[in-house]
Amino acid sequence: MNNSDAERIETVLNGLGYKKTGKEKDADLIVAVACSVRQAAIDRIHGKVRNWQREKQKRKLVTVLTGCVLATDKKKFTESFDLVFNIENLTLLPEMLHSMKETDVRERGKYLTLKPMHSSGFQALVPIMTGCNNFCAYCAVPFTRGREYSRPAEDIISEVKELVENGCKEITLLGQNVNSYGNDKKDLPNFAELLSKINDIPGDFWIRYITSHPKDMSQDLIKKFVQCSKVCGYLHLPLQAGSSEVLKNMNRNYTYEHYKNLIERVRAVKPNIAISTDIIVGFPGETIEQFEDTMEAFKDLKYDMAYIAQYSPRSGTKAASFDDNVDKKEKKRRLKVLTEILAGTALEKNKKYVGQTEKVLAEKFEKGLLFGHTDSFKLVAISGGSKEYVGNFVQVIITDNNPWALEGTMV
Repeated sequence: MNNSDAERIETVLNGLGYKKTGKEKDADLIVAVACSVRQAAIDRIHGKVRNWQREKQKRKLVTVLTGCVLATDKKKFTESFDLVFNIENLTLLPEMLHSMKETDVRERGKYLTLKPMHSSGFQALVPIMTGCNNFCAYCAVPFTRGREYSRPAEDIISEVKELVENGCKEITLLGQNVNSYGNDKKDLPNFAELLSKINDIPGDFWIRYITSHPKDMSQDLIKKFVQCSKVCGYLHLPLQAGSSEVLKNMNRNYTYEHYKNLIERVRAVKPNIAISTDIIVGFPGETIEQFEDTMEAFKDLKYDMAYIAQYSPRSGTKAASFDDNVDKKEKKRRLKVLTEILAGTALEKNKKYVGQTEKVLAEKFEKGLLFGHTDSFKLVAISGGSKEYVGNFVQVIITDNNPWALEGTMV
């Protein structure tokens, strides 16, 4: 979502005559897009600010902050940034840069109508909604982006059509909770119906989506893995913790049993689907026994990949008022334990690809190898190719594997 926001920010700045640079030292204007969940990301912005303040003493430099900025952070950052603004008001950025003041106007969802400067010609991030109604204890989104707002379906379909006509091979639909798309407006299709409409767009392309919330995943949506030929055989379904008690404290609104049943139903429909998840270790009050529930969940559910984070309190969220009573050393240990279990199951999953021919979207050519992903989101290092194949689908025989990637040869 941050990358997608950055592409739309680039559109606005481009219209003002700015040109993108890859080096901070060459920049006249720097825009930081803040993260919604991790305090560590906010801490990194504080670290960057110190460098930018030094740069400002040597030359003219304007710094801007947007994204998910909580009121408490906004107060602190207002002194160190020239402008802090709500991402919803992106269309008004030209006026705000002129006055160096944030507008009081709130333009719900209007910024999503901006045509983004896509960083790739063959992969595109397409937001279908913004905001969130879930109020997970550790997350800032409902406070920074407001309640759920779904884009009109015709706008999304029109954007995807144009992307596909221009050669895009992979569309990733974005939302804090894509499963609840359409719930805020009576005249909109639900997410499963939207997927079908996008699947019907002519062309050879893949459809991915992130992120799904387990409490809203319907059987109709699960069926789309087989009913829609362009929907990839990959599901990212955040668990966050294997203990129902911890999930309750996180305000996730489902139990581990419900989540496990969902995974079983998904695999019953699509047996070879690759599944990844998000986990927070060391959430306030998480006991050793509750962490062991997460360990058992990892062993039982056998994920292909997991994004494991050590809990850090995000000022302004409900969990920030909890006692952060799991020390850093223990959080680090828990992360390591889960990573070791994941490495075992991921290796076991990846071994099954050896000897098979897979369709891969070639994404880059580096050091004599092509790199890309399968539809199940497995990273593949491919020999026998060249940079001319980048941006195209290629057929690859998988020859080797490790827990985190596959190796293959061009057919």
